[in-house]
Amino acid sequence: ELGKRAPRWIRDNEVTMCMKCKEPFNALTRRRHHCRACGHVVCWKCSDYKAHLEYDGNKLNKVCKDCYHVIIGCTDSEEKKKKGILEIESAEVSGNSVICSFLQYMEKSKPWQKAWCVIPKQEALVLYMYGAPQDVRALATIPLLGYTVDDTPRSADLPHSFKLTQSKSVHSFAADNEELKQKWLKVIHLAVKGETPECQNELQVN
Repeated sequence: ELGKRAPRWIRDNEVTMCMKCKEPFNALTRRRHHCRACGHVVCWKCSDYKAHLEYDGNKLNKVCKDCYHVIIGCTDSEEKKKKGILEIESAEVSGNSVICSFLQYMEKSKPWQKAWCVIPKQEALVLYMYGAPQDVRALATIPLLGYTVDDTPRSADLPHSFKLTQSKSVHSFAADNEELKQKWLKVIHLAVKGETPECQNELQVN
């Protein structure tokens, strides 16, 4: 269907990096562009291609490198490198997850920051953290097995927070409400023991 019908545009605020080359967007130097074929948000370097799109009366439109090669029927000769653990797309794991939602995250003495957190079904013992729901590269992953869960917030913490600790490693999270916090804890309490939830679908959070 590429080029034959208008794509669903990924919103600018759903990504923090180019969906092709993974370069972070910078407010000053890296403007966001949309590929007119797939709707992905890309940087200027990755949108520097043009192709005739059927849905737009075969007019020349700006497209990303990947769509350009598909539309003109040329295969990219570079072999695709095996994806590293961080290079799994957020949308890919979020759509098939045990649980996913925004959480506030704090590591050591750094300030709290918002992160899109996902525990995928195929890796129900690993927590993936992304900058936004459509990012193509995770900021970090936490293998949950063996962590200790502390769900009693201290006075300085956000109200619906909990901590994961393992030796000197401490990760603090906070949900927007108590209900969401309990859903996360239900999954995490199992994962730290090496178990996975039986009723995974009930825990899906939109």
